[in-house]
Amino acid sequence: MTEDGADETRHPLADDDRYDEDGVLKKKPYKKELKRLRTELVKLQHWLRDEGIPVCVVFEGRDAAGKGGVIKRITKRLNPRIVRVVALDKPTEREQGQWYFQRYVEHLPTAGEMALFDRSWYNRAGVERVMGFCTDEEYERFLDSCPTFERLLVDSGMVLLKYWFSISDAEQERRFERRNEDPRRRWKLSPMDLEARTQWEAYSRAKDRMFEATDTEFAPWYVVDADVKRHARLNCISHLLSQFDYEDRTPEPIELPSRPERGDYERPPIEDQRWVPAEFGTLPTDPDRT
Repeated sequence: MTEDGADETRHPLADDDRYDEDGVLKKKPYKKELKRLRTELVKLQHWLRDEGIPVCVVFEGRDAAGKGGVIKRITKRLNPRIVRVVALDKPTEREQGQWYFQRYVEHLPTAGEMALFDRSWYNRAGVERVMGFCTDEEYERFLDSCPTFERLLVDSGMVLLKYWFSISDAEQERRFERRNEDPRRRWKLSPMDLEARTQWEAYSRAKDRMFEATDTEFAPWYVVDADVKRHARLNCISHLLSQFDYEDRTPEPIELPSRPERGDYERPPIEDQRWVPAEFGTLPTDPDRT
């Protein structure tokens, strides 16, 4: 207790009925705010398409930091032809012989597109450096040339946003444990994840060096506090939207034209088709369907 009788252990947000006693936004207000932000994302996608603005968003952070989760929340209501996710596998033998940035360049957005990179060219500054997948010379060359590469993107008219999802050691371990306990999530627990558990300090040093070399005025890093997933998702999406002075160009509802009169089409017998067994519900009996 403090001198004025306040409970020091009580979370500062505990008196706000939108938050629980641990200061975590409750599910109902979280869903409500997420719905509002998704509506704004739809407005943004229409505006980007109309204006012909290419947008590249980079999501980086430690394993289990929640990058994939926020990307899913961003894309759920959007047109995949306008907003697409780029999640590349390890480079092929041919790609290993290319200029390092080459495999990423072909996935960059064109005018009116937004590309969300679930990990990016910054693999070299993180996992490749820590795990020894690149030489010291390749690593230093990357740190030296990356700002120049990104300057070229920005000068071409592309909007480049870079998010680092910051997570504590204890929270990462909790998420690894949950993945291991849940068969639906266990596929996410890769050998690289297990190795990362033993390389916490090495990844920290690599991240610090990466920021030192690539946190520039024209392409800054934005850090997301990712220990609470709900907060991280809302904060990241809200910040992304704030980077654009967009207008609402959502198409107005249209008046559907009248349908023509039915012709003389007769449907083949409904029972002649191979229907998927109706384990849930029942098979249709109305013949007026195709």
